[in-house]
Amino acid sequence: MPQMAPMSWMMLMSMFIVSYMMFNMVIYFTQELKTNKKKNKIMILQMNWKW
Repeated sequence: MPQMAPMSWMMLMSMFIVSYMMFNMVIYFTQELKTNKKKNKIMILQMNWKW
C-alpha cells in the first residue's frame, strides 16, 4: 500500500528524533553531574554547543 509509506516514514523520523534527544539529555545530565565546581561556565558552554 503506497498510502501507508508516509506514515511509516514519519514514524521512523519521529522515533529517531526522540531517541537522539534522549541520548543528548543523558549526556547533558551526566556532564552536569560530573562537573559541579565550574557550573556557570560549563552551563553556558553546553548551551552554546547544543543550540
